[in-house]
Amino acid sequence: MLTFITVLTSLVGLLLVAVILIQNPKGGGVDSTYGGQATTQMFGAARSTDFIEKLTWYLVIALFVMCVAASFFLKSAGASTQLLSQ
Repeated sequence: MLTFITVLTSLVGLLLVAVILIQNPKGGGVDSTYGGQATTQMFGAARSTDFIEKLTWYLVIALFVMCVAASFFLKSAGASTQLLSQ
């Protein structure tokens, strides 16, 4: 289970980096290099910015929760291996 959470945490971290890099500084929205024009036509500029911002926050929360869960699994795995070694 710890391996699964570790892999999932890595994937969420990479997605978070990608989502942050897509954002335009100063709240300008999605950069045109990454398909900003198509996103603007599909959702409108305000909606695409809101979507990217919400996605960023959801990924941050998911990363935090998975790190806490991994620490609990690590503690329980460490306690069980310590009991077996005695």
